[in-house]
Amino acid sequence: MDTAETTITTATARNRAGTVSVRTTEQGLPVDLHIDQSELRYGAAQLAEQIVSLCRRATLEAAALHREELAGRGMPEGLLNRLGLPTHDDVQRARRDDARTAGSPSVTGW
Repeated sequence: MDTAETTITTATARNRAGTVSVRTTEQGLPVDLHIDQSELRYGAAQLAEQIVSLCRRATLEAAALHREELAGRGMPEGLLNRLGLPTHDDVQRARRDDARTAGSPSVTGW
């Protein structure tokens, strides 16, 4: 039996201060979380919202990295698009959107 090597693509997202960081897989599964003690003073709701937002951003970045890996192995762009894998431009656009809406009330959810 031939065993294929399985690679899990992950990415890390941090808040501006670097006091909260989350590493997720491209499917959005958090695999590492760091919360600086100073962040606890803002309360659970705000911290949870920040963690969910960082999970979304890290997931998008990990998926874009996976797209890049597959493209490097020769997968056609049309197929990558059909898989719904984001590009690095999509990641940059999401970062700009996050920066514009920072501080605005938002709905949280996974």
